[in-house]
Amino acid sequence: MRLGIISALAEEQHGLIDAMQDAIKVTHGMRDYTTGTLWNIDAVAVLSRIGKVAAAMTAATLVEKFGVTHIIFTGVAGSADFAVRVGDVVVAESLVQHDMDASPLFPRFEVPLTGLTRLPTDLELSRQLAGAARRFLDNEENVVQLHRGMIGSGDQFINDGVRLAALKDGLPDLLAVEMEGAAVAQVCFELNIPFAVIRTISDNANESAATDFMHFVQTVASRYAFGILRNFCQG
Repeated sequence: MRLGIISALAEEQHGLIDAMQDAIKVTHGMRDYTTGTLWNIDAVAVLSRIGKVAAAMTAATLVEKFGVTHIIFTGVAGSADFAVRVGDVVVAESLVQHDMDASPLFPRFEVPLTGLTRLPTDLELSRQLAGAARRFLDNEENVVQLHRGMIGSGDQFINDGVRLAALKDGLPDLLAVEMEGAAVAQVCFELNIPFAVIRTISDNANESAATDFMHFVQTVASRYAFGILRNFCQG
């Protein structure tokens, strides 16, 4: 395995580079890719920046230039379900581009010419990642829930309860919303690369989302990502 680790923001990956042994930084396409050994796993860590195009370019580069065999995307997301609370963790079983709508040529949400609306994650990689998350969360003082299900991605920061409700009408089992995961999913599907997505819930995707998001990323998200990925790499 050569594991590619993607996050959108530096705070979501804080500490991982410092934990790498024999780290080497390679700059390509306005991004810094750091290769090394992360808890005995050959790994490449990179910040994709925000949005689907940025994430897709980063994922493709990891595969084509750096030869990764598996990809994990870790970061934060907004809740899209009343049962998913701030501080909870969601491991994706599938991802959907919630802003994809090529109707009437194709059904709403379907990625044209793939025949897929929901892009499934790799079952075994997701199972291992969920197990790593559970071991980490069991040691947390606060009661935090681990969820598995569908995550939606779009080039929109959702901070409007009305918009979120409209998304839920079309995707009733949507658990969380973010801006990159489904783009990585499409790249991995087309290149036949196993991948998984894990998101810590930073906000409720409502009118206070922007304030909650930045505070949470800076104080909680990096610690979660570090601890969960350490558990994953250590097995």
